[in-house]
Amino acid sequence: MAFGDYFQFVFALAFVLALILAAAWAFRRFGRGTVLTPRRAGPYRRRLGIVEAIALDTRRKLVLVRRDDREHLLIIGAQGETVVETGIVVPSDDDAEAAPGRRERPVPRPGTPSQDGGGAFLRLVRQSVRGQ
Repeated sequence: MAFGDYFQFVFALAFVLALILAAAWAFRRFGRGTVLTPRRAGPYRRRLGIVEAIALDTRRKLVLVRRDDREHLLIIGAQGETVVETGIVVPSDDDAEAAPGRRERPVPRPGTPSQDGGGAFLRLVRQSVRGQ
């Protein structure tokens, strides 16, 4: 192989790597990368975000959405969305430091969906997984 062949190979490799980096930057800047970036503290903190998402099956996903200081649990699928639980209070930073890795649930108000200790939620997840 001649020197020109090696130069052409290195140039093509550098060009492909630059394209990959540009696509990653664009995806992060304009695409779903905003969901995965950490939240900013201070006056520019985002009010809306996805805390966690888990696939129930190939068609449905269980999503925990945070809005301001509340979290909402949703099931999202091809048929639409279902609100499982609303108004989950987000623990403060002081609570998180006192018990790292552990989040305590607030006492539910009468008439809220979580009043039965999560039984309705378990039934809904089981129905969703079975496809009923």
